[in-house]
Amino acid sequence: MKIYILKNNLKKALNIVEKVVSKSLTLPILNNVLLSTEKHCLKLSVTDLEIGINYWTLAKVEKQGSTAIPVKFLTNFINSIPDSKISLEVKDTILYIEGKNYKTKIKTFNPEEFPIIPKIKEEHIIELDNLIFSQGLSQVVENASISHIRPEISGVYISFQKDVITMAATDSFRLAEKKIFSKQIFKSENKKEYSIIIPQKTVRELINILPNQKGKIKIYFSSNQVMFECLSEGSGNPEFQIISRLIEGKYPDYQDIIPKKHKTQLILSRQEFINQIKTASLFSGRVNKIKFKIFPEQGKIELLAQDSEIGESSSFFKGKIKGEEIEVFFNWRFLLDGLLGIESEEVIFELNKKQEPAILKPVGNNTFLYVVMPVSSE
Repeated sequence: MKIYILKNNLKKALNIVEKVVSKSLTLPILNNVLLSTEKHCLKLSVTDLEIGINYWTLAKVEKQGSTAIPVKFLTNFINSIPDSKISLEVKDTILYIEGKNYKTKIKTFNPEEFPIIPKIKEEHIIELDNLIFSQGLSQVVENASISHIRPEISGVYISFQKDVITMAATDSFRLAEKKIFSKQIFKSENKKEYSIIIPQKTVRELINILPNQKGKIKIYFSSNQVMFECLSEGSGNPEFQIISRLIEGKYPDYQDIIPKKHKTQLILSRQEFINQIKTASLFSGRVNKIKFKIFPEQGKIELLAQDSEIGESSSFFKGKIKGEEIEVFFNWRFLLDGLLGIESEEVIFELNKKQEPAILKPVGNNTFLYVVMPVSSE
């Protein structure tokens, strides 16, 4: 193999793919990136056997071939060298890298030992806007369970219907749901309704990559795998693919836990609400518990927190309030996560009885809601 490539093109590709690799002691080949030539491109492939990434970048290919090399080392090396056009040439088990004012030799691994990243025999194809898709994923992903005791809730649920894509994630204490509407934003080659559960790690990789890509993303999936593909601008060829397993099992029918009515409704400044929660959190101790007292007639909310080792705090702030007077406790971290997933200047906070779920949602936008369970007063 011998190619010529711009250092910055290789740097960009490596910085994307190397994030998937986690150090493997049992299968050292998984610590490597597979470099291979395809027409006028250099293809980089990595996998941890759960997720695989293929990434193509432009190069002048003088001699076809492939090699495997430790991805972390190569990334650090390429990041450290000056910007210029460089050459990569493989002879036997050595990769020679040459650029302006430097030459280096790096030992390689046998590319034939590198695991095959599976190809998807697609049953369904969806196409939609990169940025809208990644923004939707970022609003829900952190709410997936970190425990694998119930694997079906350790990922992000996505339902594809005729005119709407619904994303949801829950850990049983809170739930976030995001909807993407309109045929103009996405299109499907299938008329059936179907759903998949994507591992949280895969979703995080998508969020890291997609905002930096222009245009559309295509989603191909079968009964147990999914592939996300972005095309290179102007060429029609793939720029990157992420291939992942799907989580098996049935996602909970979470619609049943979303309250249809409320006892008390608050309309609050999102930023002031965030600031009040952050201040109270300093006094919440290890349990992360803060208390709300709602006074509808006075149009104010009292926020209380106390910790035996630090002290206590009480603060008041204003809001538009309808309904009953209520006292309720929440985990402040869960509330803050919900507020950070909302972009509107004002938020709606709907409450019920002490042990019933509450809802956070943006004012003037019906595409996102966040359900959070209160915590015990004891």
